[in-house]
Amino acid sequence: MNTPILLRGSIRRRLIIQLLAGAALLASLMFLVVQNYARDLAGQSQDEILSASVTAILDSASVRDGDLTVDIPYFAFSMLGNISDDRVFYAITRNGDFLTGYSDLPKPVASNGILPRFQTAHYDGEEIRMATATRRLSVSGTPDFVEVTVAQTRYGLRQQLAGISQTVAGFGIGFFVIAAVFGILAAQSAIQPLRQLAGSVSRRGLSDLRPVSAPVPAEMESLVGALNGFMSRLKTSLSRSEDLIAEAAHRVRTPLTTVRTQAEITLRRVDKPENRQAVREMIRAIDESSRAAGQLLDHAMVSFRSDHLEMKDVELTRLAQDAVSRLRPMAELRDIDLEISLPDLAMVVKGDPILMQSALLNLLDNAIKYSPPDSTVYVTARRTESGAEITVRDEGAGFPKADMGRLTRRFVRGGNTDAVVGSGLGLTIANEVARAHGGRLFLTNHSDKGGACASLSFPLA
Repeated sequence: MNTPILLRGSIRRRLIIQLLAGAALLASLMFLVVQNYARDLAGQSQDEILSASVTAILDSASVRDGDLTVDIPYFAFSMLGNISDDRVFYAITRNGDFLTGYSDLPKPVASNGILPRFQTAHYDGEEIRMATATRRLSVSGTPDFVEVTVAQTRYGLRQQLAGISQTVAGFGIGFFVIAAVFGILAAQSAIQPLRQLAGSVSRRGLSDLRPVSAPVPAEMESLVGALNGFMSRLKTSLSRSEDLIAEAAHRVRTPLTTVRTQAEITLRRVDKPENRQAVREMIRAIDESSRAAGQLLDHAMVSFRSDHLEMKDVELTRLAQDAVSRLRPMAELRDIDLEISLPDLAMVVKGDPILMQSALLNLLDNAIKYSPPDSTVYVTARRTESGAEITVRDEGAGFPKADMGRLTRRFVRGGNTDAVVGSGLGLTIANEVARAHGGRLFLTNHSDKGGACASLSFPLA
């Protein structure tokens, strides 16, 4: 099942993208709002100046000797010229008849009272803003309507808006940069608890399945709860698996041992050669099954315990002595002598004693199994520059050179072992135990007297 696209990728990247998108949107909105506000404010300012100019001209209109006169004041146009370099136009009419100014100015909008009227038009190929006002005067008892229109081009307005737009754009970019920095910092801060949780879990040992008790944000409590629940179930499952392996080892080995004992008793009572051969083959099959089952269970135990080692102080010389004592009866049955050479000083390493004992027993069992009768298996221990080493050497055929590189793989046996019962797991178990403890398994052939030489190396505590 494919993971939805929204669930993939980095939470940090998604947070940063969302925050940057929000910052860009806010910066754009700020630019548009301020630009529109500036445009309205600049237009309003121009309209007020045009309205003041129109009012000044109307105020100069008067009736003298029964005739209408209009003295256009200088400041009526100078106030427009001081604002910018725009061109100024005007037109004055009396009762709709043109008096002075620019006769071809666009017609103003119809009057709707005494207030000035404003409009935007085009004149002489340019955009202009017009203000028009009308005043009623009495000339010789007859009402006359004087209408004044003042217009101005919009260069200055556009320049103002361009300057304001540049300033606002600069502020918008600055706002976006600041928001981006704070967004990145916020994203880093938001995922920091996740990193701390991951670091806390990753630093634990393989056997550390304690619940996570470090304080976390409220949003992560459900995640930590689920993680703790999973580790609790895993711990229970691993404990049950260990118990199952131990019980299976006991229940498999005991019946096979009983069957083999009965087969040996039967072999003593059988006289016919063909029957004795059949019983011998049965005993061999039982041995193969017992060894395979035992080593499979040993390998399962090693695989299980390697994930959660029970680290203790292990004294290697004592470990070697115990292994030799356990397998000496089996060696004597094959007329094989076990010779052990250990240093006087203790060699203590940190490790799982059950796994280390299993590794050494498998090496010693292999040496006894592949040694010819009336030979010797040597067990030695020594300190090295990097730690401590236990070596098991026999006087058998040795390791085939062609198979040396793959003998630690599961179920792989040397080409010179077909006549010997085996499962191909002994060296695998020893190698996995050594690697789980930070050590190594070395396989060589003894150059002087022949025979295989297997060494387990562990770092000292």
